[in-house]
Amino acid sequence: MTCPTLVVVLGTTACGKSGLGVELAKRFQGEIVSADSRQVYRGLDLGTGKITPEEMEGVPHHMLDVVDPDQPYSVADFQQGAYGAIDGILKRGKLPFLVGGTGLYVRAVTEGFSFVDVPPDPALRASLEGQNAEALYALWQAETGGELNESERRNRQRLIRLVEKARMGGGEAPCQPRYHCLLLGVTYPREEVCRRIDQRLRRRLDNGMIEEVAALRAAGVSDGFLEGLGLEYRYLLWYLTGKLDSRAALEDALGRAIKRFAKRQMAWFRRDREVLWLDMTDNPVEQAAQAITAFLQTAPEGTE
Repeated sequence: MTCPTLVVVLGTTACGKSGLGVELAKRFQGEIVSADSRQVYRGLDLGTGKITPEEMEGVPHHMLDVVDPDQPYSVADFQQGAYGAIDGILKRGKLPFLVGGTGLYVRAVTEGFSFVDVPPDPALRASLEGQNAEALYALWQAETGGELNESERRNRQRLIRLVEKARMGGGEAPCQPRYHCLLLGVTYPREEVCRRIDQRLRRRLDNGMIEEVAALRAAGVSDGFLEGLGLEYRYLLWYLTGKLDSRAALEDALGRAIKRFAKRQMAWFRRDREVLWLDMTDNPVEQAAQAITAFLQTAPEGTE
């Protein structure tokens, strides 16, 4: 059975995935599906690095702004939305590009996770209610041996549900890949990644990232939700509530946290030996274009 083709642009934060995706989509008559666990939320723009309409350069983007803050949203929800978007792109005769840095979201689509639902267990939930997020994450890891991103590790209700599924034999069934994928990796040497993170963070702060979070709170978005998002939203919340007493302290603490996150991202993506890592210092658009052309030419019959 043949599968349709999907090009994936993945990699570490602040390394230009969105821009590269746009350039490639323009060249190959494509459309983009975002794979970012925070960009699915409406109103989370500067803090997530969400691409602007101007930066899209006319390329259609999907899976941005699909749910309101404070609403539950899972990797299974994302997978179903992404499947629908990708299948729609294929029906229009376009090439789909999955672009983003949330490893679990990328793998859910490229590897075809099969999620098995289980009914709620009130007794188990009651026994877990007193546990903090760190303890719940440790329980889930003991059951599954898996890892979650920072936002998911801080989400107590999500962790309770994951522990519940693990204890009751649910969660993920064997994978059922739906697409024939080319994985293109985007990153820089560690020192350059850190420089780019610092530069981007200063720019976002100057452009109103603090004001964005203040406006979200004023609109009724809960502090618990912002805390659970991690990184920019957690540290900006701490700044707005006085836990961090100056912009300098905010910039230092948040910059270090983003760099730690980038290191974890890299470790996650390096597990996949099928990723073609682009040399970002030597015309990555042309490198990627050549790889895509070869990929499409050698794709199994009927996959385009």
